[in-house]
Amino acid sequence: MTLTAFPPPPPGADHEDLRQEVRAFLAEELSDFPPEMRAKSWNGFSRDFSRKLAQRGWVGMTFPKEYGGHARSALERYVVSEELLAAGAPVISHWIADRQSAPLILAKGTDEQKRRIVPRIAAGELCFCIGMSEPDSGSDLAATRTVATEVEGGFRVNGTKVWTTYAHVADYMILFCRTGKSEDRHGGMSQFLVDLKTTENIQISPIIDIGGEHHFNQVIFDDTFLPSDALLGEKGGGWSQVMSELAFERSGPERFLSSFALIEELIRLLHDDATEAQQAEIGRLSAHLMVLRRMSRSVAGMLNEGQNPALQAAIVKDLGALFEQDMPRLARSLLARPAVPGGVSSYAAVLAYTELAVPSFSLRGGTREVLRGIIARGLGLR
Repeated sequence: MTLTAFPPPPPGADHEDLRQEVRAFLAEELSDFPPEMRAKSWNGFSRDFSRKLAQRGWVGMTFPKEYGGHARSALERYVVSEELLAAGAPVISHWIADRQSAPLILAKGTDEQKRRIVPRIAAGELCFCIGMSEPDSGSDLAATRTVATEVEGGFRVNGTKVWTTYAHVADYMILFCRTGKSEDRHGGMSQFLVDLKTTENIQISPIIDIGGEHHFNQVIFDDTFLPSDALLGEKGGGWSQVMSELAFERSGPERFLSSFALIEELIRLLHDDATEAQQAEIGRLSAHLMVLRRMSRSVAGMLNEGQNPALQAAIVKDLGALFEQDMPRLARSLLARPAVPGGVSSYAAVLAYTELAVPSFSLRGGTREVLRGIIARGLGLR
């Protein structure tokens, strides 16, 4: 077995001045934001809020200045992301685009694609979604059946994507599909930049989650025409591209801070009245959280150095999902829902939302089975 390392972030990675600046902004901007809204974490949608962040230079932080970015480090971006998540800020409008779509376009896109798209992402103007999962293959991307057939002037796409977060409001999708046959299971794949606002023959249907909310969608491509300049990167190079993209998706602090509102509410209510047993459990919870944070920051440091830490990112994502899915059980064991005359407490509301949300955490960004296959291969066990 080959062991993997999570090297410590470099000195000065805390960027405390930046952290305090972000906290002060959020304290003012979200002063009336109730806990039950904070519980939605990065699934909260607000284009206006994303634009405000962009105006402060907190979207597109790592992008080159020539494309509207600020040429700051991945570790500085990590600090901002961490504070936004801890505050439960409504950031999904720009989150996917900033986290992975723009870095992919910058790495693999044409100069025209970069100049047309990336500055608008940095301005907080564009919302992206990801067209990866499919009804019959889920997170097994190598089993993708959506096909883009080359025709005069472009491609005709046929197939279905599912669990596509916020496709119903997104401006663009990064589509992963087949463009050719290959004996290699990972060959013959490509990615496309799809304009969801102008492209015809795309049907977007809602998938209502267990909590009654509309985040997910089914997206059907019915002989959809994409021009040649929609191809992102090399034809047939989609597999390596998407693996690099997923390192950005899987390793961030959203993989262990999506249920942070519940942790805050729990500690707020226990406060000075916690028993020794409760204090010990909170201590274990905090230690677990800090270990995940340390691992995630290490991945941010590797990304900052231009590495592709796909293995480490998969480990963070898998362990983070386990941590968050156990949070409602732990909360109930420490503190039952307190009775509130005439209404429901904020703790009860946050707990109820989190209980309904966490089952999906081991699906988004790759199922546990897929992730553990990646981890096994990375450790030399396959």
